[in-house]
Amino acid sequence: MTFFFEVLIGGLLAGVMYSLVALGFVLIYKASGVFNFAQGAMVFFAALTFVGLQEKFGLPFWGAFVLALAAMVVLGILTERIVLRPLVNQPQITLFMATIGLSFFIEGLAQLIWGTNVRRLDIGIKDEPIASVLERFDMAISSFDLTAALVAGVLVTVLAVFFQVTRVGRALRAVADDHQAALAIGIPLKQIWAIVWSVAGFVALVAGLMWGARNGVQFALTFVALKALPVLILGGFESVPGAIVGGLIIGALEKLAEVYLGPHIGGGIEGWFAYMMALLFLLVRPEGMFGEKRIDRV
Repeated sequence: MTFFFEVLIGGLLAGVMYSLVALGFVLIYKASGVFNFAQGAMVFFAALTFVGLQEKFGLPFWGAFVLALAAMVVLGILTERIVLRPLVNQPQITLFMATIGLSFFIEGLAQLIWGTNVRRLDIGIKDEPIASVLERFDMAISSFDLTAALVAGVLVTVLAVFFQVTRVGRALRAVADDHQAALAIGIPLKQIWAIVWSVAGFVALVAGLMWGARNGVQFALTFVALKALPVLILGGFESVPGAIVGGLIIGALEKLAEVYLGPHIGGGIEGWFAYMMALLFLLVRPEGMFGEKRIDRV
């Protein structure tokens, strides 16, 4: 039973990290109705910029963090003005294709500036079992996983409260419901979009640091965003709480499946189990657990 809880807790901690990546998608989709395929590239760009600043200029953690954050805010604002704003009121497929092109551009720009070598990212958190937990409960819980999950959990909670309580958050919800109605009552649509893209850049930076420290800063970070897709399908593309719950479910179940089903049906189940769950969930509730059902009149 102890081993079961050890696997379950490890999966839940990984799930919080998935929620952090999924949150970037949710923020932009809520504000503009755009599925930002470039979110994974933004995670890669943020992590590579952080490491590049440290290597080239010898900056401490917070110095590199502030400059990398400034770069992500500028990237977000430029993306909104150059890519999104000219395509207002265009079909959704047009906006989606634009974010695909943006993804390749950001990936190439990051490697053009900082190079293509795999970098090691040290954020000062050791990846070793927590001694107190190991001695008391005989469970190996990684201090890195726990710290990363706490950081991600705090960030997700703060952003959830921010968009539920503050004036900007209420404006965001109004924009998400109806762009034209929001403009009619005086909500500055372009400013809201700029804020959301900037916040998405900040989320990408935190996610890039966490995942970069875990797996190394490399091109494969762009594929982290793909793991957020099952999370979004389960939780709903427009729901911040859905991103949290979906991430926890995906993280826990894929770890349990790898440990308990893997020996019987073959290894590597962790790589595809989440997508199988998402496919089955689409057949039952396509809008997600926290999504709203849409009825289109023909």
